[in-house]
Parts: sequence; C-alpha cells; structure tokens
Amino acid sequence: MLDPHRLRVFRAVVSSGSVQAAADNLGLTSSAVSQHLSALARETGLVLFQRQGRGISPTPAGLELAAQSEEAMSQWDRLDSVVTDLREGRSGRITVGYFASAGSAWMPALVKRLTFEQPDLTVDLVLTEVTSRNVRPDLDIVTEMPGDAERPGYRRVHLARDPYVAVVPHDHELLARRAVPLADLRGETWVSNDLVGNPGHRILVQACAAAGFTPRFTVQAQDHYSAIQFVAAGVGISVMPRLAARALPPEVTRLRLTDPTPVRDISALVRDTGRPNPAAERLLEMLLELNTHPARRGRPDGG
Repeated sequence: MLDPHRLRVFRAVVSSGSVQAAADNLGLTSSAVSQHLSALARETGLVLFQRQGRGISPTPAGLELAAQSEEAMSQWDRLDSVVTDLREGRSGRITVGYFASAGSAWMPALVKRLTFEQPDLTVDLVLTEVTSRNVRPDLDIVTEMPGDAERPGYRRVHLARDPYVAVVPHDHELLARRAVPLADLRGETWVSNDLVGNPGHRILVQACAAAGFTPRFTVQAQDHYSAIQFVAAGVGISVMPRLAARALPPEVTRLRLTDPTPVRDISALVRDTGRPNPAAERLLEMLLELNTHPARRGRPDGG
C-alpha cells in the first residue's frame, strides 16, 4: 500500500520542478525529500525521475502517477479533515455538489444560513459539472433530462423547472417583441454557454431541432459568464437557462422564448448513507423552500 505522505512529497517535487524547491515548500531537508522519493520508487517498482542536466525530471511513469494520484490525494485530504473535525469536536461535515448557475444564485445564501444554524458544520462545495464523478456528494444539485437513469445510492427530489431565455444585445431588433419563437433565432450568430454533451447543451440542441434548425455556434464560450460578455460585446446571441441570466450587464437583455421553450429540470440527489444526515436534510428543506416562493431571489421559474 502506498504511503500518502510519500505521494504528497513526490507530487511536490513534480510540481515545483526540483528536490530543493519541494523541500523548501514542505519545510523538509533535501535529504529527507530524496529519501521519500527513493522509498516510493521501491514501493511502486517504477523509475519516477531521470537525470536532466544538474537536476531531475519526472519520467512518463512519474507524470502518469502524479496525474492519477490527484483524485486519491484529494479524497485522502478530505479524510484527514474528517479526523481533524472529530479530534477538535466539530459535529459534522457535508459535501454538496452543484452546477455553476445554481452555485451563483443559491449556494452563498444557503450555506450562510446552514452554517449559522449549525456552526460546527464544515461544508465542502464541489462544482460537479466539471469534476470527476468519483466524488460522491452528500447532496448533489443537478440538471437532468427525461429518461436519465437513477444514480445508485441516491434519492432524487425535484426542485424546479428552469426555462431558457435568449440573451441579446440591448439594441437588438428582437427587443420590440415580448416573446420570440425559437425558430426566429435560426439566422443569428450563436455563442455557446455550456460544455458539449452536458445536459443543458443537449436540452437546447434538441429544442432547436424541434423548431427545425441547428444553431450555428461561432464562439464556444462553454460557460454562462463568458457567453454573456461575448453578447455584450456584440459578437452574437446566447440562449441559456433563466437562472444563469439573473444578473446581466446593461449592454444585454433577456427575452422569453416560445414554440418551443427549452426547459431544464433541476433536482437534488440525496445520498443514502444508511444513517441520518441532518445537514443534508436541512439543506434539502432550504432548497425546496427557496423554489416554492416566487418572490425569493434566484428562483428559476420566477420573474
């Protein structure tokens, strides 16, 4: 079994580029770092570094070990934090997964409220739309499509339906209308705001197909915040969930879409651990409350 401390020292050498730099960063002697590297090489049976001039550089095997160990070290650090919490008497920890627009609109206020109610609670937030699914949050806020398979070990609770809107420059000719049929955007220059293959992107492309066209993406911005700035600069238009278009600069405006209106479903997946998880259940209550009152800021199907 690999020693996590040796792996941490090894990764420091790979990242810093030298034994001496890693030793300085870790507060160790260069001799101690070299001993850890030698011990790890014996444990793995791999040649991890090779001589390069007066220094060393990682071998292909060393680079691969550093890359593949990142997730494992992250989980080990989390376990180490759990032990620290237990030793210092903190009552619990919760890992919450989220996607970007939910993180911006909902999570700051909810986490503030949750930690006020449970001051000993540690909340780990994970942007799961760009993170390895090896992460198993206690509660994961997700976008889902019809027919998506159930996630084993989780209970699904529906939170909201989030309609898409068109984000256009403030001087766009479509602003004369209160609502725009999706097909009327056929000839526009489009700016993407999601990763290809993500549920949000697939929902949009399927809606455009239902309207009889395929959008022409000139800019692959791949996130809402960048896409909005491209629209503000006059590069094109973008179609995104309303939750992502809450706070817009004065240079852009959002328009309601019809015929059809793309809509994404937002759910909370609560992990079944076989024991009570009061923090996860309380956060779920807050999410349901937030999405039941139209006047609450950030509600997807509000104004």
